[in-house]
Amino acid sequence: MTLWQKLILAAAGLMALALLAATPGMAVLPDEILDDPALEARAREISKDIRCLVCQNQSIDDSNADLARDLRIIVRERLVAGDSNAEVKRYLVDRYGDYVLLTPPMALGTILLWVGPFVFVAFGAVAVFVWFRGRSAAAATTGPKMSESAGLSAEERRRIDSLLAEDSSSGEDGKGEGGRG
Repeated sequence: MTLWQKLILAAAGLMALALLAATPGMAVLPDEILDDPALEARAREISKDIRCLVCQNQSIDDSNADLARDLRIIVRERLVAGDSNAEVKRYLVDRYGDYVLLTPPMALGTILLWVGPFVFVAFGAVAVFVWFRGRSAAAATTGPKMSESAGLSAEERRRIDSLLAEDSSSGEDGKGEGGRG
């Protein structure tokens, strides 16, 4: 193995380590982790669906904020007290509102969140359809129809066709009338 190959291999290894270090780690601190692995797994499952109220769309499981730590502790306390996953979530929603959930429930207050994107896409599709339909209708009415829109007689139409045919045949050799070409 040459020196360059060893350097490239070392650089690739360092890049792999840097990418591995750049992946987001869990923000759960060791003193928060429960002794019971089953309860800890449930706490992690719940925490992934609870929004950190001070972060930008981040779960409390991924956030280092103090409030996220407090919410993780509340989740674990409720689980140790014997609450089910649904009861823990309901406790947090009662205290902080539906906003605490990363996946809001389908309700009257959140219907716009669920239906809004589909409505906007449908509205956009209809607008594009109407716009293209209007353009094609306008092009059909204003397009060049020599014999109809200009009111040409049959003799005038034959004269134009012969001039066009003459022009296309004279353009083949590279020389046209009037020094063109």
